[in-house]
Amino acid sequence: MVLRIGTRGSKLALAQSEWVKKRIEGRHPHAQVQLVRIKTTGDKILDSPLAKIGGKGLFVKEIEEALLNKRVDLAVHSMKDVPAALPEGLILTTFPKREDPHDAFVSIDCPNLGQLPRGSRVGTGSLRRAAQLLHIRPDLELLPLRGNVDTRLRKLEAGNFQAIILAAAGMRRLGFEDRISQLLSTEQILPAIGQGALGLEVRHDDEETIGLIDFLNDEETQVTVEAERAFLKELQGGCQVPIAAFSRLNGGRLDLEGMVAELDGSKVIRDRITGARNKAEDMGIRLARRLLASGADEILERIYGKA
Repeated sequence: MVLRIGTRGSKLALAQSEWVKKRIEGRHPHAQVQLVRIKTTGDKILDSPLAKIGGKGLFVKEIEEALLNKRVDLAVHSMKDVPAALPEGLILTTFPKREDPHDAFVSIDCPNLGQLPRGSRVGTGSLRRAAQLLHIRPDLELLPLRGNVDTRLRKLEAGNFQAIILAAAGMRRLGFEDRISQLLSTEQILPAIGQGALGLEVRHDDEETIGLIDFLNDEETQVTVEAERAFLKELQGGCQVPIAAFSRLNGGRLDLEGMVAELDGSKVIRDRITGARNKAEDMGIRLARRLLASGADEILERIYGKA
């Protein structure tokens, strides 16, 4: 059989899809797995911050259309790019074991965020990162940064920034782990929803493909990502809003922490809850409502009103 994987064409996306391809071929020698490169809206527009482009699914919409049109059979996504609501007819069935979820501080001269000189230029394409950075280091100058990992590292080396913030998972998957100056703790910067996790999306009625990829699923990753995405969905969040959440399993208990922030970092509303692992979705909803009741509703209304 032939199994076609829809993927973005970036080096990171291809590395992730190639990883999935090799494991499917190793488990199912009869399967011929092909990678189909698809250019998404987020890949086409590189000169504007994601928040200004607007909309949801900037890095997945065209791949999902290819799935629905049966041009591909499977999509490999970075979960932090996937909107809370999926198109009718598609489902996320499989979540391979999560990579490092932390954000990475990357600098040529400075070993960590605390030692970064006042007024330093820091590059990031994420409102979530920028808001949390400004909350703990309001003296920094935050500048927009787009492009793939290679491009961002080149801009740092060219002296455009004193430091940049990237996802540790992407750095590791591309073999740039030695370039990480500091892993930022979740207390400093709470990660994006699903950061470090991959999600495999298929047509809901494609039982053959679902059966082929089921062995790749990691239950802990599935449960923690489910909690984070329920939090995101309840807040109706997108890339225009500084929203973050991170969940981890401790035995049979699930810990979930979430955050909503003002764009300038002047106010951060953050809370956490603990519950049973089989209540992941319910926990995400409850935590979101707690933040809304604590003032996150006013922040979201203000930001969405300007969008």
